Amino acid sequence: MKKYLIGLVIISGLMFFLISNDSDSNESNSYKNALRPNPIQLAEFALGDDDPILMVNLLKFKDKAEYEDGRATNLTGREAYEIYVTETREHLANVGAELILGGEVNGLLLGEVEELWDAFGIARYPSRKAMIAMARNPAYIESEKHRAAGLAGQLNIEVSEQGFGF
Repeated sequence: MKKYLIGLVIISGLMFFLISNDSDSNESNSYKNALRPNPIQLAEFALGDDDPILMVNLLKFKDKAEYEDGRATNLTGREAYEIYVTETREHLANVGAELILGGEVNGLLLGEVEELWDAFGIARYPSRKAMIAMARNPAYIESEKHRAAGLAGQLNIEVSEQGFGF
């Protein structure tokens, strides 16, 4: 139960910082879902500290899965992503990581976004190196095709468990 409360606090805090608007500000925030990090994001991630991390995933699904190899499928994007999650549990375990929380996004309490994400997930990694090792593993790369087929895009947010008295 404690890990679910921690996860909800983390998600609440992240959503607050991501989507809250200052009523005195005329600034416009822009968020762009993506499937892969850009080269700068990847380099910054690889060069950062190697402490344990949480990765918060805000997910937007395609209506219909679209595989890069052009295969015919009747899967929805959500169904293809569920295959990815099922297969990825083992890949995570192999590097000492785990999925700790996930669920449907039901609504927005605070702030504004053009389009709400469909679901979220939080994974805990023992280090950035562990996450990179998993992403380079050929078995994971094979599973990742379901992720790419199912997602219209996502935000992947690195979080530290330290701080704020949690």
